[in-house]
Amino acid sequence: MLCAASAVPAATAHASTAAPARAQAVSFAGTVALSNCSGSVVRVPNSQPTDPALVMSNGHCLETGFPGPGQVLVDRPSTRTFSLLNASGSKVATLRASKIAYGTMTDTDVSLYQLTTTYRTIESSYGIKALELSAAHPVKGTAISVVSGYWKRTYNCAIDGFAYRLKEGEWTWKDSVRYTSACQTIGGTSGSPVFDQATGKVVAVNNTGNEDGERCTDNNPCEVDESGQVTVRQGINYAQQTYGIVPCVTTGNKINLSSPGCTLPKP
Repeated sequence: MLCAASAVPAATAHASTAAPARAQAVSFAGTVALSNCSGSVVRVPNSQPTDPALVMSNGHCLETGFPGPGQVLVDRPSTRTFSLLNASGSKVATLRASKIAYGTMTDTDVSLYQLTTTYRTIESSYGIKALELSAAHPVKGTAISVVSGYWKRTYNCAIDGFAYRLKEGEWTWKDSVRYTSACQTIGGTSGSPVFDQATGKVVAVNNTGNEDGERCTDNNPCEVDESGQVTVRQGINYAQQTYGIVPCVTTGNKINLSSPGCTLPKP
């Protein structure tokens, strides 16, 4: 997992490849830096300007520690703070959570914080719009950008494919996004939004990579296919899809795990 404890020095060069000329401009606007990870202010297509804003990161970035296998956190009080970045990566505000709306490392690796601030207030005060979660499953070959607020660094590559199951230590994730080798994400990039370069929408949340070539251990996830065949890809990094979050966010930006189409794990 790519939390900051395993981070390399900030002087490491940007890993990037040329983006398609017709791509939407992807910037740091709307991304956030956590104490140990990256994240972003996100909305679903039906979110309203008056809704309390949401910040998305990884479940393994929670201040409460790693949720155990099968553990799901909902509506836990939190006063965590986030540094909001503008397009150039400069901090423009400190945002504060009111609660952990949702967090898990089962099937996916995601945390959603509800803020004390609305989308309208963030936009009117700082000129920054929330990033929109795509409601569609991403597609192999899509050009993507992983944008880290922690390091203020962008990684450009493509979706190489999907891992039926991604197993790392005690945890198992479903239908994970596998990057092509150009996205050499590092510790501290955990929780970064993954953008579809063509639409500018968020399709995944960055979470891990195989660092040492080990098999299915911490920081060395392995892929397991439908037949149980295990594949280890040293130096390859992964993200968890976010389209499945969209049906779970209902009126007022409330997380409703009983909402039609919501398949996020329940407590």
